[in-house]
Order: sequence, then structure tokens, then C-alpha cells
Amino acid sequence: MSSTAITNIAALVTNDPSLGDGSPLGLIQDAALVIDGEHVVWTGESSKAPATDNRVDAEGRAVLPGFVDSHSHLLFAGDRTQEFNARMSGRAYSAGGIRTTVAATRAASDADLERTLTRHLAEALRQGTTTFETKSGYGLTVHDEARALRVAAAHTDEVTYLGAHIVAPELADDPAAYVALVTGEMLDACAPYARWIDVFCERGAFDGDQARAILTAGKAKGLHPRVHANQLSHGPGVQLAVELDAASADHCTHLTDADVDALAHSDTVATLLPGAEFSTRAPWPDARRLLDAGVTVALSTDCNPGSSFTSSVPFCVALAVRDMGMTPDEAVWAATAGGARALRRDDIGRLAPGALADLVVLDAPSHVHLSYRPGVPLVTEVWKRGERR
Repeated sequence: MSSTAITNIAALVTNDPSLGDGSPLGLIQDAALVIDGEHVVWTGESSKAPATDNRVDAEGRAVLPGFVDSHSHLLFAGDRTQEFNARMSGRAYSAGGIRTTVAATRAASDADLERTLTRHLAEALRQGTTTFETKSGYGLTVHDEARALRVAAAHTDEVTYLGAHIVAPELADDPAAYVALVTGEMLDACAPYARWIDVFCERGAFDGDQARAILTAGKAKGLHPRVHANQLSHGPGVQLAVELDAASADHCTHLTDADVDALAHSDTVATLLPGAEFSTRAPWPDARRLLDAGVTVALSTDCNPGSSFTSSVPFCVALAVRDMGMTPDEAVWAATAGGARALRRDDIGRLAPGALADLVVLDAPSHVHLSYRPGVPLVTEVWKRGERR
């Protein structure tokens, strides 16, 4: 192994309040960091950087932790362009939504699924995402859910079993039978490939009792809960997430004061997914309300073919600042350290000694440019586990 110092950094976001300016971003001006192997071993002022085997000049650019995309749906096949076009044109469209993707995914080969996955992972990496979570949920049979997770597990440790995305079409008239399948044979086949279990707790998908049964069964198999909660309407999702110590309640668009209070007094992160609201013209989540109440907030892409077909965390950062009441600092923290919290990880989402050397170099002097210059490809370098990608 060799050591590398990245020097002449205009502004370094460490996400360690004990460093730099003492803010949540732990911002160090005119900074440097030292990488040894896969990890950060030193941060500080550039003039004080220790001797290393290699030296890289950041040329006055900003450096921040790699983005942590803690909610995506990348195991799918097919395309839903017509559905999106109709929605944006104000036309009725009834081709089947998620069921359209389910049919295409079932018909796809393992190689097809892997090609789609790796294409979107490469796309995300170019935009600064160094850690991603992804879910099943477009197979809805024992075979198709298990093979999706098997493909995903070859590319990330953050794999989520989402057999409970919707009730499988062939069991639409017998949801109890599908819940039994999801908590039985399907869970047995999928658990070896997953770290997490998720459920879409929403009217038209799974109610609170069904969601509780699914998540409890997953916990018994060693999977930790996540919840699609309160996206389309008020419901029991957030309260259930807190009750079961879910790592994350995702979407959180329609919340009561009791929901906000429950999140604020729990370890459950509220993961906001502004790409979904952008792509559906739905109401924006009120990030300001959550942050002011003391809730830990993460930002993620929700990359999926139906309601948020973007892999760009910078785009989501800009949306969060413009339309959800977040400051540029809060949005960057949520897309890095917040995502790490939503995955219950402390080795990513920060650039301090001991953390993995996952970092982004911007062609800009400050992280604020991510929202100041929306849509501009500012990510000029990405390092993952100490290697420049």
C-alpha cells in the first residue's frame, strides 16, 4: 500500500464537527487529506500535510464525501416512457404502472438485469455516488425476487428484499396468500442475499398489519427493516418504522405532527426522495419541518423506471434546496452523512481519519455550487476506497 495526499483543496467537507469550522459539515478551508490504502488517515490545512508517497493537487477545487444513495430500485427491465409522457401531458394512462415493469422483469434474463444494473451504477458513479442501496420488488415470485437479489449482491452489500412492493398480479384477489408467500418461501429464498427488508406501506399496497407481519418475519431472519412510508397519503408507515426500529422511513411526504415527533425521538432516518415528486408533480416533502423538529434527514434518488428515473444525487440536492426548504449545507450533509445514517454505517459519508476514502472532487471551489449551478456536471473526479475511478 502507498499513501497519497490530496492538497490545495479550496474547501473540504469532512462531516465531522470536531474538525474545521465546527459546523455539521466540519468544513476545512485551504485543506488537504491523506489516504493510506482504502482509508482516510489525516485531514487538515494544506500547508500542514505530512509527507506521503504520492501527491495530488486539487487545484483549488472542493472535495466532499462520496454520495450515499440509500434508496434505489435498479433491478428491473423495460421502459415506461409512454407512462411518463402521458402524465406530463395531462393524459390518462392505464398500462399498469409497476405491473408493466414486473412483466418485463420476469421476462428478462439474469444477464439483462445485470446489464441494466451495471449501466446505472456506472452512471451514478460518474455523478459522485460511491455507495448505493438497491431493492428487489419487480419480480414478485420466489424465483424472480431471489435472482434479482443474487445479481444485486454481486455489486453491493446494501441489498434490500422488497417482495412486498405490491401484491403479485396473479394473487391480486388473495392478498393474504401473497403475504404468506412473502413471509414464507420467498423470504427463505431471498434472505441469504439481503441485508434489509422493505415494504410499501400504502393504500393499494400493504396496510399496517400486513406490513408489520412482513417486517417482523424479516427481522426473525436477520434482516433489518426499512419502510416505504407516507408517500401518497397519511398512513401507519412512519409510526410502524419507528416501532420496529427501522433504519429509514422513506418518502415521508404526508406527515402528522405525531409522525414528526416520533421520528425526532427515534433512530429512524427520514429519507426524502425529491426525484419522485419532480417526476410525478406530487407535493414536495417538507424537509424544513423535519429538520427544525430534530429529525435526521437523508436524500436519495429513488432511481426507478416509473416514478423517479434519475441516478443523479446532485440533481436531488438541487431540488431539495430549491423546493424542500433545505439549505445547501443541509442538503449536502443529507446526501452523504444522512445516507450513511440511513444505512447505519459510520465508515462512509464522512472524510475523517478511519473513514473509507470515498470522495468527490468538484470543478468548483465550494459544495454550494451543487445547488447554485443545478444541472451542470460539476463532478470532475471520484475516488472509491482510495482509488481514483
